[in-house]
Amino acid sequence: MGDILVGTCSWTDRALVGSGWYPVGRRDAEGRLRHYAERFPVVEVDASYYALPAERNSRLWVERTPDGFVFDVKAFSLLTGHPARPSVMPQGLPPDAGDPGVLDQVWAHFAAGIAPLRHAGRLGSVLFQFPPWFRPGARAEEFLEQTARRTRGWPLAVEFRHPAWWREERAEATRALLARYGMAAVAVDMNPALPSSIPPVTPVTSSRLSVVRFHGRSTAWGTGSKEDRFRYAYDDGELGAWVPRLRALAERVDRIHVLFNNCCGDAAVRAAEAMTRLLGQPVPAAAPPH
Repeated sequence: MGDILVGTCSWTDRALVGSGWYPVGRRDAEGRLRHYAERFPVVEVDASYYALPAERNSRLWVERTPDGFVFDVKAFSLLTGHPARPSVMPQGLPPDAGDPGVLDQVWAHFAAGIAPLRHAGRLGSVLFQFPPWFRPGARAEEFLEQTARRTRGWPLAVEFRHPAWWREERAEATRALLARYGMAAVAVDMNPALPSSIPPVTPVTSSRLSVVRFHGRSTAWGTGSKEDRFRYAYDDGELGAWVPRLRALAERVDRIHVLFNNCCGDAAVRAAEAMTRLLGQPVPAAAPPH
């Protein structure tokens, strides 16, 4: 039976910081991470999607968390085919994903930024979350092959946002494609009634890792503000329905990362606490009232 690690997709989200979940005296950068890591064994770094990660920050994260705690780092936007803002590009480089020279330098900066996590054995995975326009086809497969070549030796997880990848007629080909490169498939929980909804499948494409990300079930996914898209509070019934699925996955992989992305207020950490309890794992005592 593989380990099931439960956490959230951010520990620095402004709505979480403002929710009061962090106790008085632990609301600075160091205190927040230490507090979070006392309660969960895994976290996703989402800031690395918006700006390239800094080597110094990665070293601090290792120092401020206990042995065994791991970070899933979201790949920088340009590396997944998303646009990037000129202001976050290194050394004045243009945000031109079509320029091989630019991409080489961006990859080098990203690799250097996460190197302390890799060397310390604290890199859970690098999450490549592809955009909705990244659809199945020869160009996408070539992109995945290039990504695999550049990241050889890294633990990778892939989340597709175009639903065609996991529709019944395509699912086996997608599974085989990711398995070829040892990339862990990301399963998602979201509102199933939307045209953009990813089918609720849990494919295994790597014996080392499986990732499940809970986005919430808001009807505003893809259309509303960030708060509208992620404003959702899971109840025990919804989470409990996932417990047998997670345990079945744990029979097939070494480790599962269960990550809550309904980052509106403290909804994600509360859902993670509830899932931990439903899985029969110990839940740390609540922080003192603030």
